[in-house]
Amino acid sequence: MLVGMSLVACTPKEESTSVNKGNTQEEEVSTIEDADSNYLSAVDVDYAYNFTKSLEEFKSNEKLGYRTAGSVAEFKTGEKIGSEMKKIGLTEVTKDEFKVDSWEFEKADLTFTDENGKEQLAVLGGYQVNFDTNGVKELDVVYAGKGTADDLAGLDVKGKLVLIDINQREEWWINYPAYQAHLKGAAAVIAVQEAGYAEVDPDALNAQDICGPDDAPAFSMSQTDVKSLKKALEASKNKLKVKFDAKSTVKMDGKSFNYYGKIIGKDPESYIILSAHYDSYFSGFEDDNAAIGLLMGVAKGLVDSGYQPEKTIIFNALAAEEWGVSNSRYDWSTGAYNQIFKVHPEWVGKAFANMNFELPAYEHTTQDEIRSVYELNNYLTKFAKKVPSIDGVYKDGISIVSPLRTWSDDFSFGIAGVPALRNDFQDSEFMHSHYHSQFDNEGPYNMNAYKFHLNLYGLLAMHYDETAVVPLDFTTRLSAMKEDINAEVFKQAGVSSDKLFSNIDSAIATAEEVNAKVMKVNEDYLDALTDGNTDSVKKFYEESRELNSGLLAAFKYAEDQFVRLTWEDEQIFPHKHAQTNIENLSLSIDALEKGDIATPLDDYLFTIDNNWYAYYFDKEVYNYFTDYVLKAPKEKLMWGADRIMGHEDLFDTIKSLKEKREQTGVDVSAELATLNSALVNEKELLKTTVAEETASVNKLGKMLAELK
Repeated sequence: MLVGMSLVACTPKEESTSVNKGNTQEEEVSTIEDADSNYLSAVDVDYAYNFTKSLEEFKSNEKLGYRTAGSVAEFKTGEKIGSEMKKIGLTEVTKDEFKVDSWEFEKADLTFTDENGKEQLAVLGGYQVNFDTNGVKELDVVYAGKGTADDLAGLDVKGKLVLIDINQREEWWINYPAYQAHLKGAAAVIAVQEAGYAEVDPDALNAQDICGPDDAPAFSMSQTDVKSLKKALEASKNKLKVKFDAKSTVKMDGKSFNYYGKIIGKDPESYIILSAHYDSYFSGFEDDNAAIGLLMGVAKGLVDSGYQPEKTIIFNALAAEEWGVSNSRYDWSTGAYNQIFKVHPEWVGKAFANMNFELPAYEHTTQDEIRSVYELNNYLTKFAKKVPSIDGVYKDGISIVSPLRTWSDDFSFGIAGVPALRNDFQDSEFMHSHYHSQFDNEGPYNMNAYKFHLNLYGLLAMHYDETAVVPLDFTTRLSAMKEDINAEVFKQAGVSSDKLFSNIDSAIATAEEVNAKVMKVNEDYLDALTDGNTDSVKKFYEESRELNSGLLAAFKYAEDQFVRLTWEDEQIFPHKHAQTNIENLSLSIDALEKGDIATPLDDYLFTIDNNWYAYYFDKEVYNYFTDYVLKAPKEKLMWGADRIMGHEDLFDTIKSLKEKREQTGVDVSAELATLNSALVNEKELLKTTVAEETASVNKLGKMLAELK
């Protein structure tokens, strides 16, 4: 059961726009600009840093850290954050309970005798699985390459530790080789990141969400330790026994807690939500301790500056972002999903924005990025000009990019109907090097980047507070949808795009009229705020409530109708699923009809749904991780529910073509029949999808027309 418990109130194609940093316009004296100045003077980067470091106090694994979903360490850290919220002056500090699968990772110590007869200790990282040696246990180790079906063929791995090399970023996720080995009776998989993640140092370990069942165990080993272990294996002629002392515990249907505090505004029922997650792998300095520090730093800066908001500002510390549901493809962002869909669904329709923070104390690129839903792109572009520059960071200014990605909590808020954004972090070297390793510590800390984000997001919270209605511009999403239509594929499928294009153009024209109205309302409201005219402020605000509610309802409708996911968790428009499959199926069929087997295998078939995995793993593995998406209940799928448009099972076709690849003059009629059948399916899906999309765009246009 989901409950909110008071902790006692305290009294005192990707769209991208580049923006030049800094504001060169001459400032005018006003109460609003005084508020900005007061905040910039009050916000304290040292406070944010020190609170960030203090979050390392509690950990599940004494050697490595880890503060995981539902663990004692996560619970104690949440209590610490809740207490700090009250201490810095937030009110109505609340602890929200939600259901989670919990994980405690206490240890994974592997001892072996190296090639020189010397005993070596390898401390391993963990994944969210059940594995307990009940003290030191002696086990055999076998090396299995990358852990594919071919690598495991002929190997006796029953009851053994299976050592594999992996590149999770560029190849496949840990769940596939772990489950492949599990089916052959392996005790556990030990994975070594050869590239993709944890590239910073040979001693680096890596941790990720498992995206699989709790009974297919996996652990992480460093390149340094595996180098020595492989030499020992070679010296022993692949008959090496090791001593393993490990305890990793997953429990179903546990509980965790989200915490929030408020600065209550004149309107207690309109919200600006700031969020960050407090669970972590290893010490998690950047991911996401520094984000909690940023959250608290903005809150303290606003309180200390004496800022009195018009709307209520909520500071939300979220649990279980890294992982929180066992045996699901969508096993992360559990705390955020529960918070906005189950614990506080009433926030939807009242929240102007969610600003989510991730890895904010590092200069990921020379241009700072704010990633947002489409509708905020233009608003944020204008705002970014007001952010003061800081010497030494972000020399190329600020870029606004859309749409959201699924890797962080803002996505859950967005699809719920809260216009969301985050400081972006994914397109950086840090993701290949330090991310989710024990080297995510204060070493790479950049004080200037941190200060920049403290300034930016505090000012942005106040900037939102200066609007009477949520500044949503639907032309950006609609234009992106139009640009995403491949007319040639539509024509090939016998699907007309004329009506869809016409409806999009009509909706854009309507949205532009709404934009002008929203801009005028917000300009008048801002003028009244600047003049300190209380009566006018109240008048403009109250008269715009219906417009505001209509905009948020239209936004939620757009998220419901137009946000779908690929099998690799990329956000797409609904028609893109079938459109992409039709293109690649057609190219595959054309090549096969010419006797070319290599090109479909190398260039096209692997791009269709999750068929990439058919190349490397057994059918039972492939089917398991397909069915747990297509057949799982919604509570397992959470934010991924109903977002995937379909699936073409090409496992047998790919396997057959692989076997025939080097042969000449072979019969591929059976394979062609399968691909042609799939093509018919996808053409029909495109027809259905486009009809639905056309109707949805029409309805969105009508919703906007009511707001003119």
